[in-house]
Amino acid sequence: MASPSELKLGQKLNEGKTKQIFELADEPGYVLVQSKDQITAGNAARKDQMEGKAAIANRTTSCVFKLLQEAGIKTAFVRQQSEKAFVAAHCEMIPIEWVCRRVATGSFLKRNPGVKEGYRFSPLKMEMFFKDDANNDPQWSEEQLLETKLSLAGLTIGRCEVDIMNRSTVAIFEVLERAWATQNCTLVDMKIEFGVNVSTKEIVLADVIDNDSWRLWPAGDRSQQKDKQVYRDLKEVTPEAMQMVKRNFEWVSESVKRLLEPQASGRVVVLMGSISDTAHCEKIRKACGSYGIPCDLRVTSAHKGPDETVRIKAEYEGDGVPTVFVAVAGRSNGLGPVMSGNTVYPVINCPPITPNWGAQDIWSSLRMPSGLGCSTVLSPEAAAQFAAQIFGLSDHLVWSKLRASMLNTWVSLKQADKKLQACSL
Repeated sequence: MASPSELKLGQKLNEGKTKQIFELADEPGYVLVQSKDQITAGNAARKDQMEGKAAIANRTTSCVFKLLQEAGIKTAFVRQQSEKAFVAAHCEMIPIEWVCRRVATGSFLKRNPGVKEGYRFSPLKMEMFFKDDANNDPQWSEEQLLETKLSLAGLTIGRCEVDIMNRSTVAIFEVLERAWATQNCTLVDMKIEFGVNVSTKEIVLADVIDNDSWRLWPAGDRSQQKDKQVYRDLKEVTPEAMQMVKRNFEWVSESVKRLLEPQASGRVVVLMGSISDTAHCEKIRKACGSYGIPCDLRVTSAHKGPDETVRIKAEYEGDGVPTVFVAVAGRSNGLGPVMSGNTVYPVINCPPITPNWGAQDIWSSLRMPSGLGCSTVLSPEAAAQFAAQIFGLSDHLVWSKLRASMLNTWVSLKQADKKLQACSL
């Protein structure tokens, strides 16, 4: 992996408490984000050197952003460049920290006396803080942000942009919350920042997400916390105490790698009644691929070869891989009902409806004999999505793709509405 020294660095754009940002002379529109071995608390009222922290933080951030990008969340992250640095799209940062909370603790309790630690927010509690070290990052309301009319990289931050950041923060938290749950670890709260990509003018998740960004309680137990709060809580900073803090940071950087691993393997098996249905089935396979789900296509007719249909079913049941069957049969659909009556695996009917007899043929997929539980979905893409939702119950990576897709659909509608209103004025 190339080191930062092998890149041609331009001017230093910014330097904060824990990182430096440099222009990349040979890659216009991109920057190098280089971490530092410094740990701070209370707006740097307390600060110490922690050897190895830069590499730990960079590994953590790179894994988190890879997870979010693979899900479909738009971020500034491009690639991990070296042990201590990563390349990102150049963004003008929006000076707001978005804080998302699942469990009440920390400063929230001080600002909201009477709320007990451990109170669970459902839905998530959202807060925002204006980045101003001199004034200790005051809490802001949406109205304050809107009235400030910030303009960054040519984009004015209005209602549409605030709503996108708010909705995106919730989705990002939920994706990471579900991922950490696979490690029996509670994501208590987290802070993130957004920037405006100077090239695309899009709002994207930017800055870093590392062990300074969240609270993590293994098994939901605060006494086992692994995040920077351990450093904040130190009564005295000693070499032994700093080694303990470092071990916690290392535990997080190692654990976060496992968040990229699927928890369960699964597949979709599409059974088509005729080879003429291949085009319809290929749409299902393509959509399954977008969720990272393998998909097999098979040809079998429950009417003309029921023994072969049952044999194929047994073949896929026999290896223990979780499977969703999708039955693609036109005219009289016997394929879905026969499969549903002979397997405990989920069965989805996705008949290729034709203009001439479609209205009549659909009833063979909808009206089932008692004891059968197959569903019917007409769209090939929707059938794949339904299968993904089934697998998403046990695989956080599939779930995260579904969650990001929901977010991106919402954002597209929000942006389309903004453009339409601008045209109407």
